[in-house]
Amino acid sequence: MKFKVSARLGYQAKSAGTIILNIHALKTEKQTVLEETFTISPQADAEELITPGTDNRFMRVDIKEPGDYTVTYEAIVDNHFELGKYNKYKDISISQLDPAVLTYLSPSRYCQSDRLYRLAENEFGTLANNYNKAVAITKWIHNHVEYLSGSSTSETSAYDTVAQQAGVCRDFAHLGIALCRSLSIPARYFTGYSYMLIPQDFHACFEAYIAGEWLLFDATRLSPLNGFVKIATGRDAADASIASMFGDINNTDIEISCQLAEDIDFEPRYHYPSVYDGVAYR
Repeated sequence: MKFKVSARLGYQAKSAGTIILNIHALKTEKQTVLEETFTISPQADAEELITPGTDNRFMRVDIKEPGDYTVTYEAIVDNHFELGKYNKYKDISISQLDPAVLTYLSPSRYCQSDRLYRLAENEFGTLANNYNKAVAITKWIHNHVEYLSGSSTSETSAYDTVAQQAGVCRDFAHLGIALCRSLSIPARYFTGYSYMLIPQDFHACFEAYIAGEWLLFDATRLSPLNGFVKIATGRDAADASIASMFGDINNTDIEISCQLAEDIDFEPRYHYPSVYDGVAYR
């Protein structure tokens, strides 16, 4: 399935400085970047940086003079999604996990899994396996946390979201990650472009490591699971921030788009399975 994605970001620089952007589509086994362009107006020096272990593609932009800058990224991406059955699989023991996955078991800045253990164990601890637990966590967040724009800040953590019972996609993702980790399920932050999201914007959800694969979960239910173009993954939003500014630089404008790049009969999959039917996107 081919998607055409674009991002147009405006910045006002009052001094020299640096912008580190995280808007390029990730290149993975199941996501191929067919073509892409990246431009800065007025021209500024930029270099691509690849994060070891995640392959996240950051662009470091050197702003040498004050002024108004516009960054534009466009790409055509071919994505492959599959349905898998997980209701009867056996969990992989921590002792057998790939060492690269172990970091996603620990608490992180926005995902204090150590503080949410009792809640996670009481609500989900008795379910049959890690897949069923991740599905139940996703449903619980959707039912207990209100999606409310402006209800959180860049400082809001998963623990705060439980207390406030409101948040945006970033907060839903952090809470899903924290609850999974509380139950010894590796989980990581996912950010990407999202087809059919209204209004169009970058979107966050989470992945859980189940049966040796990273499976996608989105407690907001705002976008079809088969409509994502992955940008980056990380322990939480601190690892996958869309933009980090160093110097007196401010974002002034943002315009995001994710559309189909081929004439097909797209069937949106908002399917959130019952705890025991064992179907997920990967």
